[in-house]
Amino acid sequence: MFLKKPSHRIFDYTPRYYKPEEDEKERRKRKLKFRYHRNYKRKTRSPIIWLVLILIVIYIYLRFQGVVD
Repeated sequence: MFLKKPSHRIFDYTPRYYKPEEDEKERRKRKLKFRYHRNYKRKTRSPIIWLVLILIVIYIYLRFQGVVD
């Protein structure tokens, strides 16, 4: 009653230029990049890292069994 109701804002934006053929090119580029990243294979870890991890797990297992002090 005593407060004014807020009105909706109206934006009148006109782009500076628009070339539909360039828009289609950009869309194709984005689509190809997405496919490239989706098929990108991750690098496998070094066998040395796997060996160290396995040794740590074996050590922890033996420690809890009471074999290693």
